[in-house]
Amino acid sequence: MLRFACPVCAREVFFDDRRCRSCGTELVFDRGTADFVPAEDRNRCANAEVIRCPWMAHHPGAFCTACQLTRRRPDPANREAVRNWAAAEQAKRHVVVELDRLGLSLQPRNETEGTGLAIDMEWSDDGSVTIGHNDGVITLDAAEADDARRERLRSRLAEPYRTMLGHLRHEIGHYWWPLLVDQASGEGGRLAEVRKLFGDERADYQDAIDAHYADGPPDGWRSRFVSAYATMHPWEDWAETFAHYLHIRDTLDTASRFGLAVRVPLLGVDKPVTASVLADDRDVEVEVLFREWGALTVAVNALNRSMDQPDLYPFALGGDVKAKLAMVHDLVLAGPVD
Repeated sequence: MLRFACPVCAREVFFDDRRCRSCGTELVFDRGTADFVPAEDRNRCANAEVIRCPWMAHHPGAFCTACQLTRRRPDPANREAVRNWAAAEQAKRHVVVELDRLGLSLQPRNETEGTGLAIDMEWSDDGSVTIGHNDGVITLDAAEADDARRERLRSRLAEPYRTMLGHLRHEIGHYWWPLLVDQASGEGGRLAEVRKLFGDERADYQDAIDAHYADGPPDGWRSRFVSAYATMHPWEDWAETFAHYLHIRDTLDTASRFGLAVRVPLLGVDKPVTASVLADDRDVEVEVLFREWGALTVAVNALNRSMDQPDLYPFALGGDVKAKLAMVHDLVLAGPVD
């Protein structure tokens, strides 16, 4: 994630701040410049008071371009729902900026043309909302923004990692599948190459779900898939891998902006590995990503253990997983199919 400075006093400002914590200047975030500007004489998002959205709108009373992506919202009279919806929108804004910098800008759904993205922020007290993607529409359960509820689900489903940001990155991976992989090409083009690595997505999805929850992941899956959920179907393998690609690019970008360097004595190299790859660096080779990511995750996992916390990144990237990540990297750099 980018680092930000107050445009008045130059002190550090964080991504969802609405006021400089040093000089008190009221701020809004301008997506066009990816930076904060003074709020004076600028239009705040219509959700500014509802969910404390800090983004700028183009017109008075209008939603910002991130809030425009949300098609359905929880009942504003439900305070608990609105509180968690606000947290879910914070994660969404993070993904919007991240994808902008990767050249994968999200645009609101145009129902007439069948283009763009819509996000339905539903709310359930009982977990009855099914998170998923269908033809350009992502459904999220805003209740998953509640830490206690999400942790109970994470534990019950034996998942090593479950966050609202992770949900969004995964579901947006589904959204980008038809845009980055030319399904119209049949057995040629991008689709053929993707099938070699991820499998044939024409396999019956419901059968795959039933088999996964009945039998669990196959033996030896860790060497071939980034997560157990990825083993269920090629579409889920793609979405999980896409999400991990976003994890890597965004975290390395943050590490780079803070000038982090990590010594890796087990590699027999005295020179530290320095985080250098920014999210909008379109010339980076994927092996550079893997080298910097490997060094950084060893260090941050060790830091977490020093605080008696679970590993920040509880995954291992085997050779097959790296090949899939490299495919995602190439497709993201190539951009959407015309």
